[in-house]
Amino acid sequence: MDDEAGFDNFVAEQTNALLRYGYVLTGNRHDAADLVQEALVRLCGAWARVRRKDSPHSYVRTTMARLHISVWRRRRREHLTGEPPDRGHHEAFPPDEDQGLWEELAALPRRQRAVLVLRYYEQLSDAEIAKVLGISSGTVRSQAFRGLDKLRSSLSSSPAFDRSMR
Repeated sequence: MDDEAGFDNFVAEQTNALLRYGYVLTGNRHDAADLVQEALVRLCGAWARVRRKDSPHSYVRTTMARLHISVWRRRRREHLTGEPPDRGHHEAFPPDEDQGLWEELAALPRRQRAVLVLRYYEQLSDAEIAKVLGISSGTVRSQAFRGLDKLRSSLSSSPAFDRSMR
């Protein structure tokens, strides 16, 4: 029973942070919620072991990153749409004034986006990112370089960026 209460407390305390992390990984609120749900289901099954040995928060974040990567490995391409059907506000997600950056981040290829999220949002080292994503440290650095280069060029050419610099 104590294990159940501990798991319930963890979920109650960490859900919003995990939703934000999922949003940064996926660029989509619905996919983020699905990612969090699947990671928490896996954590529930391993709760007794994870609670004793590891940090549950690290376990869930690693699970989410791996689940996200496995999706794009299976699909190998994204299906882009014009505008999502709903634009509701949820406090776990970034405010509307920050949406430009998030939209540009969502436009990056999944591996580049995952590397940038893990490096700058989760503040992991290249070696930790490589371990989480199952790639080499050199690939982490090259994906980060390419992702940042694309973000810089797309943000510098955006009208909102030009207006804010005047």
